[in-house]
Amino acid sequence: MPSPPTLTRRSLLKNLGVAAAVVSGAALVRPADAADAPLLAADSPEARAVQYTEDARSAKAAAPGATCGSCALYQGAYGSAAGPCQLFPGKSVKASGWCSSWAAQM
Repeated sequence: MPSPPTLTRRSLLKNLGVAAAVVSGAALVRPADAADAPLLAADSPEARAVQYTEDARSAKAAAPGATCGSCALYQGAYGSAAGPCQLFPGKSVKASGWCSSWAAQM
């Protein structure tokens, strides 16, 4: 039967270095805040490509309750009026909006 692994100072420092690198890297890739990103214009080419509308109630293809705020691609804080979307880097979308790429949250 093998003996339990021993914790050495070298392995502890190595693991701490890896953990520090992961934590600092994760801080660099946070999504932009909604206040930092300009609001996506509904008449922009990228918005028209996915039939984006700022009000889901005006979208005929939108299912009841399907809004940007309930989409898996939406990165805004829960309850926020607007936030970043993975489809539109550097732009915010209205939480009450909708587009044809809407995907249910898991």
